[in-house]
Amino acid sequence: MGRLFGTDGVRGLANRDVTAELALGLGVASANVLGRTGQPEGHRPRAVIGRDPRASGEFLGAAVTAGLASAGVNVLDVGVLPTPAVAFLTSTLDVDFGVMISASHNPMADNGIKFLARGGIKLEDSLEDEIERQLDTVWDRPLGADVGRVRTDTGSAGADYVEHLIGSIGATGDALPLSGLRIAVDCANGAASDVGPAALRAAGADVVVMNASPDGRNINEKCGSNHPEQLQAVVVASEADFGVAFDGDADRCIAVDHRGVLVDGDQIMGVLALAEKDKGRLHEDTLVVTVMSNLGLILAMREAGIRTVQTGVGDRYVLEEMRANGYTLGGEQSGHIILSQFATTGDGVLTALQLAARIQESGAKLADLAGAVPKLPQTLLNVPGVDKARAATDEVLQEAVAAAESRLGETGRVVLRSSGTEPLVRVMVEAATQASADAVAESLAAVVRDRLAL
Repeated sequence: MGRLFGTDGVRGLANRDVTAELALGLGVASANVLGRTGQPEGHRPRAVIGRDPRASGEFLGAAVTAGLASAGVNVLDVGVLPTPAVAFLTSTLDVDFGVMISASHNPMADNGIKFLARGGIKLEDSLEDEIERQLDTVWDRPLGADVGRVRTDTGSAGADYVEHLIGSIGATGDALPLSGLRIAVDCANGAASDVGPAALRAAGADVVVMNASPDGRNINEKCGSNHPEQLQAVVVASEADFGVAFDGDADRCIAVDHRGVLVDGDQIMGVLALAEKDKGRLHEDTLVVTVMSNLGLILAMREAGIRTVQTGVGDRYVLEEMRANGYTLGGEQSGHIILSQFATTGDGVLTALQLAARIQESGAKLADLAGAVPKLPQTLLNVPGVDKARAATDEVLQEAVAAAESRLGETGRVVLRSSGTEPLVRVMVEAATQASADAVAESLAAVVRDRLAL
């Protein structure tokens, strides 16, 4: 049996892989690991729990909450809020840990459970492993007044989060730094459907809202950061200055310029890195990216005197590198962007506000700002239905990758990796031309299908 936790918590098909029984057990196990580690005898643990609006989150959240309370944890249920909001609340309230019920950008039928340590940071692997070991073990059940209590937030948590977000760009009191900007916002029928538009409006923007009517079934459905086509059309039709799209739990943000052209996470990071460097706020003039970031970003940053540090794929690894060395900006091409001055995890709404502030203060269009971060042609193919565990060890496949890299030379590269959240292998190729990138990617994908067939 493989490890229960993936790169972003426990995730899978709700009610088959991620069941109420598993959620209950994880609630108990997390209480015994996160609620008592390093705490004095008699300490009453406290936790905050939130979720995205998918239907299965209702019973999974209830099951986790039941597990927590049965293990003696007092629980604050904040309802539907973005993952970064739960991280913010975990860092600012006097709680021992946080829990988020979400499968992020995955289809509605999936769901997941992720835990945040005190301070709102993602768990280290060792803590996740300890929670997994605690599942189904015998434990001392509290009785009587020692059981946990559950309190439901009435809206103040979301309001506090919005106030924190707009404060990051100086939108306090009568100050409306985004006044005059029209921004189209695709909320993916997800967790930011309320707080995303609210934060941008509170900062003074004229907001055109899309896909902000979650019904438990329509999250991420042909909308949001994975499906920006609607946003591209609406930006042009509404004559917006630019648009942003979040994913289901709003820890991602991608953008669209006034022409309807997509601006991905790499380009957003580049725009923000250049802005932070100009202001002297980019620690050691360093940007933290993953191996999946476009080579064009790395070359553009080098030209601007900004060093890039690469990590494995997953915002948790970006964050670990940032925390270890005090770096202030990092993220992923997918739109997970971490601004450590204001957040402990990727935050889509915060990213949107920071990008809007840069556009406003520069007086430039997003198209011009993003143009400073050109992209090399890139092809990304997902190969499902294969044994992803063998991707790094199959000799024939690795020889094919090495041969492809040799052909591409310094004008391109290959990244082959197993998904941490889905049962597939990703093949990413960058090259001097799109035709070359397509051809090499298709060739390698064929080798993956042949060599890793189940």
